[in-house]
Amino acid sequence: MKFPIRFLLLGASSVLLALLSACASSGPGSASARPVLYPNNALNRVGEAQGRLEADACMARAQSAGLGPTQQSSEVGRRAGEGAATVGVASAVGALISGRGGEGLLRAGAAGAAVGGSAGAVSGALHSDRPNPVYRNFVQRCLGEKGFDVIGWN
Repeated sequence: MKFPIRFLLLGASSVLLALLSACASSGPGSASARPVLYPNNALNRVGEAQGRLEADACMARAQSAGLGPTQQSSEVGRRAGEGAATVGVASAVGALISGRGGEGLLRAGAAGAAVGGSAGAVSGALHSDRPNPVYRNFVQRCLGEKGFDVIGWN
């Protein structure tokens, strides 16, 4: 069975997107990060395990107040649209310059839009896992009111 090259490229780009998304979804800059507590008197008194439970309670309290750990945006769609428009127009202009008019122009524009839309969607997916600063401030204030000192997120 012979597979067209576009199916191979689509499969390879899907695997690449999954790998890059996995890499981008952890660490201090990700929305899945947890507060890191400084070992002050409050943490020393209750211990690490209780400190984690208190952090969990504050994160749940923030979510019940309507806050989420990620910023809600339409980054994927916006970047896909930008990519499709940019590369689609560039491909059509390239076809005009090279003397391919009519159907060749349409084919080049459509192919460029597909490639640009895919690239834009990948870019948007990699930028959509942004932490919500209001959520983090809420959690830090909640923990501070309990005597804990948040020194960062990890």
